[in-house]
Amino acid sequence: MRRVVSISLGTSKRDKSVQTEILGTPFQIDRIGTDGDRKRFAALFSELDGKVDALGVGGCDLYLVIGDREYPFREITQLVSGAKVTPVVDGSGLKHTLERETVQQLQCSGEVDFSKSKTLLMSAVDRYGMAQALHQAGGQVVYGDLLFGLGLPLGVHQYRSVEQLGRILLPIITRLPLQWFYPTGEKQEERKPKFGRMFEWADVIAGDSLFIYRYAPDRLDGKTILTQSVRKQNIDWLRSAGVHRLITTTPVFQGETFATNVMEALLVSLIGKPLAQVQPQDYLDWMAKLEWKPEIQVLNPK
Repeated sequence: MRRVVSISLGTSKRDKSVQTEILGTPFQIDRIGTDGDRKRFAALFSELDGKVDALGVGGCDLYLVIGDREYPFREITQLVSGAKVTPVVDGSGLKHTLERETVQQLQCSGEVDFSKSKTLLMSAVDRYGMAQALHQAGGQVVYGDLLFGLGLPLGVHQYRSVEQLGRILLPIITRLPLQWFYPTGEKQEERKPKFGRMFEWADVIAGDSLFIYRYAPDRLDGKTILTQSVRKQNIDWLRSAGVHRLITTTPVFQGETFATNVMEALLVSLIGKPLAQVQPQDYLDWMAKLEWKPEIQVLNPK
């Protein structure tokens, strides 16, 4: 049996373990939250190195991408450095492929017409592929990087501006402590609604599920949520908030979904190449074999 493990700086209350079979290969998939404990987070990468098939980095990113440049988070890179043998991924490979494909599939199928929708993307630098696909779809998009990443009351309306700001800010941001920009541990469960006018404006709210939960207003009546990792309690909250439908980019296991870092770890173990040799087309080819498609749940009929 192959085993992939996601080690997260997030809360342990979201831990999940699943045994499943994928194209005849048995898998054990685990998510281990460290409640923001950086020492335990780092220790687990060292302890599991060479003992599992792939490791995922959860609750944070190894790097952010703008254009053709990657900007590594210095703090996170150091914390995972204990893994010398086992490949370590943070979901970026799927954010640039699966999430781009998801937007295109939804547009082609007519499930969501992004060209006629108003979309709030919580962060473009965290979801580079989705941001590009939304830009190419041609609809109205607000990129929330300044709003929800830096707390500035400025929505970015042009993807070109995202790239320009990213080249200026990311070299600085990725050298600072992660918790300045992204909640870890129990803080992931805190709600701090802000910039409600942006949520009211949008038809589609896309991006990281924790960002959406943390900053969204109490009511999201009639909205479409496009995200990745959700647990039962997240779905219950979205339903109670009046969300019309939930679309997830990653497959459902036992009624819930894992984050992109877990799914990328699974794919890397199937691809079987050294991580440095894995190309975007490898992910796309395996996603086609696995017939991964967006999962759509209607939570409140219109």
